[in-house]
Amino acid sequence: MDSFTSFLCLCSIIFQSISVIEAQASLCRTTCGDIPINYPFGIDDGCGSPYYRHMLVCSDLGNLYLRTPSGRYPVHSISYSDPHILVTDPLMWNCRDGDHFRPTRPFSLDTSTPFTLSSQNDYLFFNCSEDYVIVEPKPIFCERFPDRCDSSCDSASYLCRHLPECADALSASSCCSYYPKATESLRLMLRYCASYTSVYWKTIGSTTNSPYSQVPEYGIRVDFDVPVTTRCLQCQDPSKGSGTCGFDTQTHNFLCLCKEGNVTSYCKGHDISKHKRAGVIAGTVTGISAAGAIGFGIFIWVLKKVRAKAPVTCGVQSNENRTF
Repeated sequence: MDSFTSFLCLCSIIFQSISVIEAQASLCRTTCGDIPINYPFGIDDGCGSPYYRHMLVCSDLGNLYLRTPSGRYPVHSISYSDPHILVTDPLMWNCRDGDHFRPTRPFSLDTSTPFTLSSQNDYLFFNCSEDYVIVEPKPIFCERFPDRCDSSCDSASYLCRHLPECADALSASSCCSYYPKATESLRLMLRYCASYTSVYWKTIGSTTNSPYSQVPEYGIRVDFDVPVTTRCLQCQDPSKGSGTCGFDTQTHNFLCLCKEGNVTSYCKGHDISKHKRAGVIAGTVTGISAAGAIGFGIFIWVLKKVRAKAPVTCGVQSNENRTF
């Protein structure tokens, strides 16, 4: 293969890098279906906070999913005022199952992420073996001192006696309530129980002081933190151009994404024309102009160093082009 073909192979790698840079300059999608996607989340790479990179996935049909170590879960809603995500697990028990229990899996979160399981979740376990699980009514004082009653699964739970939406769904099965503090605890419970489900307490109205301000609904509430920085606030400031907070996909450094291109501070009052669709990023050599200079240098190098008889296979190593 001649030196010109070698040059084409190397140029293809350069232009692939440029295409990644241009993708960052495009505007981020703000919805998936009818669910708003705001900071710190993003469904396009380079959008939102790097701490939540690849956590949310929007399907071609407009369905939003949360990715965790235990699988992908449909997202029901996202609240940004009271930061949390509501997800559902299709394998969990539901009212239609009744006394029939399907194989399930323990829900888990990556502990290295800013996600946490909300304390507003309650877990109900069904048909647990009393040889391995302590199933008994919890004393009244457990409501005030729950740490003293962690080891038992409450068979007198309010939710077991009043299953949301289907109070009479169970006719021949036992139910108890238990809050596992770790994924391993949940995994052990499922080893000795037929199935489980998660119920979260949904706040209704504008006050939480009333005993009737919360209602139970099926689902898993996952709380999240919003990493607020001065640069992101300046980027989003309407008086400074209403940019979108994002990040460099290679270095994870902060970027303010503007309609005309990317900057490291905020949109208004900056000469973005130099960055327009070029992806010139402070602290990195990833601009098109830099890529062009590199490409030209590579071209000269190829002309001088690559011989016509030296086989080049665009990165595919064979016995003919092996270098060691």
